[in-house]
Amino acid sequence: MRVQQTIANTVSCAGVGLHSGQPVTLTLKPAPVNTGVVFVNRNGKDGATLAASVEHLVATELCTAISGNGFQVKTIEHILAALAGLEIDNVYVEVDASEAPVMDGSSAHFVRLIRSARIAEQNRRQPYLKITRPLEVIDGARRVRIEPSATTKISYSIQYNHPLIQTQAYTYEHSVSAFEREIAEARTFGFLQEVEALWARGLGQGGNLDNTIVLSQDGILNESGLRFPNEFVRHKILYLIGDFSLLGVPFIGHIIAERTGHAIHTRLVQQILNHPDSWVLLNADEPVVAPESRSAMAAPRSASMVALQAS
Repeated sequence: MRVQQTIANTVSCAGVGLHSGQPVTLTLKPAPVNTGVVFVNRNGKDGATLAASVEHLVATELCTAISGNGFQVKTIEHILAALAGLEIDNVYVEVDASEAPVMDGSSAHFVRLIRSARIAEQNRRQPYLKITRPLEVIDGARRVRIEPSATTKISYSIQYNHPLIQTQAYTYEHSVSAFEREIAEARTFGFLQEVEALWARGLGQGGNLDNTIVLSQDGILNESGLRFPNEFVRHKILYLIGDFSLLGVPFIGHIIAERTGHAIHTRLVQQILNHPDSWVLLNADEPVVAPESRSAMAAPRSASMVALQAS
């Protein structure tokens, strides 16, 4: 158990959206306890806000997006992964476009940005959602499952008919140092034919060899090479960490994923919310068991706030 955390100072970065190709500035600002991760629309004067929650999830291609209050923001998985990986619980994420900047295609730039702002501890304990019974989502050959575990762990496997990938598997056990060392630097990737097809459809307009690993038939086009021999599966874990942060509270459990993607990740998040008998919420004082009458759509953060306020 630990206390909640935010950042000490306001910091910004600028880049382009991976799919829109449009310039965007992203600013991180400190937020009070029990705020969570909240996106703020600066593409106008209203400053509409939108919590990073699965209830605001919208169906999109090839990225994670949330929408509400007349505001949509896409490709948020890299910044969400950085925040979750560094255990930042409360922060305002201001954007002046409808897509987060891609930067180098990983979470590394966002990690450095957060580090430059300094991490600040807050005066309330951070609740954790602890899985007590397995839950699973299966879609053909794709499968993701979460099981009880004493730690937060992800086992991921992928399979592609390409000589640089074939079958890759990796197990990540969460800690801040492990995230920075093993996951944050892993970049997004795509196959040349698929990338060209995306361009023809008006997608991937911001993608280039500086922010995407592009695979040819038997190699990669990036002269800089790979950052890890298994960078592809590590980036899939990065995706999952970002997607799972839409749960609204850190989890304790073991996720086992096979050939999955954003849509299945978030289906499992929703499955967890729909089955409150499969987890308990741990706070500073004692485990808080979710009552059976609890709404299936209630976010864990809402329950954690009630528990904390009652303590």
